[in-house]
Amino acid sequence: MKILIIEDDLETAAYLSKAFREAGVTVDHASDGDSGYFLATENTYDVMVVDRMLPKRDGLSIISSLREKGNETPVLILSALGQVDDRVTGLRAGGDDYLTKPYAFSELLARVEILGRRKGTRDTETSYRVGDLELDRLSHEVRRAGQLINLQPREYTLLEYLMNNAGQVVTRTMLLENVWDYHFDPQTNVIDVHISRLRGKIEKGFNGALLHTIRGAGYILKAGE
Repeated sequence: MKILIIEDDLETAAYLSKAFREAGVTVDHASDGDSGYFLATENTYDVMVVDRMLPKRDGLSIISSLREKGNETPVLILSALGQVDDRVTGLRAGGDDYLTKPYAFSELLARVEILGRRKGTRDTETSYRVGDLELDRLSHEVRRAGQLINLQPREYTLLEYLMNNAGQVVTRTMLLENVWDYHFDPQTNVIDVHISRLRGKIEKGFNGALLHTIRGAGYILKAGE
C-alpha cells in the first residue's frame, strides 16, 4: 500500500511516516497544502491522510479540488476539530473518513487499511468469482453452479463486499462500516442474521461451504473447504 500524508507538523509527520513504514506501508509526505496537492495530482496513491488545517492551502480545499478533477483516491481527514458539524463538513467536502486528534496510531492504521481495501483494484471488476459462485456487478445476478440465486438488496451488498475481499478475514467493524454505513457497533444482531440468511442461500443444496466464521475475528469467503 502507498499513502500520501499531508501534515504540516513535522514531528507528527515524522512519527506517522516511521510508524506506517514499520507496518509495511510506503509513505510520501508533504508539509503544506500546495505541495500536497501537487503530489496528489502527479502520483497514484491507495489512500491519502490529510490534516485539515494546513499552510498555503487547507485540507478541505485540496480534497474538493481533487474530487472535481475526478480523483477518487480515498481520503482520511485528521483534525483537532471534532464537533459533529466539523466532521459532516469534512465528509461533504469529499473525505471518506474523519479522525479527531488526539488518536491512537493503531486506530489510524486500521482505518487506512479499510480505505485501502475499499479502493482495491478488484473494485474495477464487473464480476467476481469464488469457486462456483459468481456475482455480476452489472446485472446484479448471483449464480452458483449456474443456478440463479435470489438475494435481497442488503444480502447482495453483503455478498459483493465479501467477494471483493475473498480470501481475507472481514471483521464485524468492516461490515458495519462498509455494508451498513455504521461507524459504531449498534449492539444488534443485524450482521449475524444477514450472514445466516446469506449462507443458507449460497450453500444450501450446493456442494461445499464457502462462507466461514472465524471465531473472535469475523468471516471469510473462500472456496475449497
